[in-house]
Amino acid sequence: MNPPEDPVPETAAQGRGDTASGTPVNSDGSVPVGSELLEAVAVMDRLRSPGGCPWDREQTHASLLRYLVEECYELVQAIEDGDAAATREELGDVLLQVLFHSRIAAEKDSGDGGFDIDDVASGLVDKLIRRHPYVFGGPEERETLTPAEQQVRWDQLKRAEHVEPSPLDGVALGQPAVALAAKLGARSAKYGVSMPLPEGDSVGEQIFRLAFAAGARGEDPEQAVRTVARAYATRIAGASPVE
Repeated sequence: MNPPEDPVPETAAQGRGDTASGTPVNSDGSVPVGSELLEAVAVMDRLRSPGGCPWDREQTHASLLRYLVEECYELVQAIEDGDAAATREELGDVLLQVLFHSRIAAEKDSGDGGFDIDDVASGLVDKLIRRHPYVFGGPEERETLTPAEQQVRWDQLKRAEHVEPSPLDGVALGQPAVALAAKLGARSAKYGVSMPLPEGDSVGEQIFRLAFAAGARGEDPEQAVRTVARAYATRIAGASPVE
């Protein structure tokens, strides 16, 4: 998985839509959906390879973390704003982070924890197929489910993948605090965990109790607070400054 010693040829990032350059085509001559992803991988490879971009080449998983978080929040804002053009652009920026981290990981041998973008994609495909037997399975596994029933089925299949499922499996402890508190509330309700909540009167303890309870009810306090905060920000932006 280690990168080539020589720069990636110029043609790797050229010939966009040119079938002569090796871009796959359907039998009717159209370009298959997803073909541009191959171009994106090639461009990222060139930037990271010898002769590419010095800044890109010196980045690490850790140095890119802040950009990953920023891009995700910018995508959230674009979606909330209902801005289709911005959503498209921000999705590209988030995809860049996936390509970037995968390319960095590909520079390690598999024995040292290395992997590439194909490993990421194949792992995702395997997971989606495995957790949707009612879609991809044989006739005996297929069933018609409502969205709510599908969520229950997904959770059952997910828990079955772990020998000793834990309420904290898959909970990102690095997520925003209100979202984390809500997630802990949701997981506690789902797993029937009863643990006394913090009883103090500090701001953190009060907010935690509110967010935890909301999560246990299936609500999203992070989004609720964002909605209120953005509405208030709009009011501030239109307010006249105090003389």
